[in-house]
Amino acid sequence: MLRQIICIDEDKCVGCGLCTKACQEGAIALVDGKARLVRDDYCDGLGNCLPVCPTGAISFEEREGLAYDEKAVLARKKMEEGPAAEKKPVPLTRMQTTGLQVKEASSLKQWPIKIQLAPVQAKFYEGAKLLIAADCSAFVYPDFHKDFSQGSVLLVGCPKLEEGDFGKKLTAIIKENAIKEVHLLRMEVNCCGGLERALYRAMEDSKKIIPWHITTLTSAGVIKK
Repeated sequence: MLRQIICIDEDKCVGCGLCTKACQEGAIALVDGKARLVRDDYCDGLGNCLPVCPTGAISFEEREGLAYDEKAVLARKKMEEGPAAEKKPVPLTRMQTTGLQVKEASSLKQWPIKIQLAPVQAKFYEGAKLLIAADCSAFVYPDFHKDFSQGSVLLVGCPKLEEGDFGKKLTAIIKENAIKEVHLLRMEVNCCGGLERALYRAMEDSKKIIPWHITTLTSAGVIKK
């Protein structure tokens, strides 16, 4: 099946092993001193390994691969833990919670949603409405998904707390894909000015003529006129 999965550049890999520890599913192993994806069906595509790589050797790619097999992953963990695992609580799956009933599926069209982790090129961008949102916006605006993100490709970030050039990343995404519209949802606080400046730069440097607009939320979750 065609899905998002990690890709490891062995030329950049220094064999530190941090990614193997970060991958709770056991999809990555050190082979001849280099990190290698050894099981497609163990990779859930969430990218816990990406932020720990010190050389940027790990990225996402969309390709044909085996579907993520959660049952196989849990069986592997149980086998590695041995008899003691019988006394331990069974790990919750991504769709299970304690005392909470899931009423409906997420409206997200892709993963990951962090600006710095998102791929530059992907099929989900083609003909998409792109929503660039401040991290805080989903917490202060109760109907965030219903009023803003539904039907859009969502990218979130905070220029104050995250390292990296947001403008450069957004420029590449807008330039390399047939995005039909861009919407920035920012907070009224000063640090969100970094997101706005990044978008201005991206629209200018990408040389794309597409509709784009900005919505500002107050700290009380009200749309600022």
